[in-house]
Amino acid sequence: MTTISFDLPDDAMLALHVAPSEVTRELRMAAAVKLYELGRLSSGAAARLAGVPRVAFLAKLADYGVDTFRMTDEDLRADVDNA
Repeated sequence: MTTISFDLPDDAMLALHVAPSEVTRELRMAAAVKLYELGRLSSGAAARLAGVPRVAFLAKLADYGVDTFRMTDEDLRADVDNA
């Protein structure tokens, strides 16, 4: 496992409104959600980054306003046509 560390400005820490012990968890989840939303990580890889089970990660996406499943209109039409 790779360890990455960085400095977090005090004002950013205060703005998070979480206990210092929760900062790492919060930042890992936020990074995982954003990378999933951008299509850079699969849901499984994002869940591992967040340190939670995949099902828990998928359930948490709604809290961040991210769709759990991404289907274009064309994907949906094809899916309906194949049903």
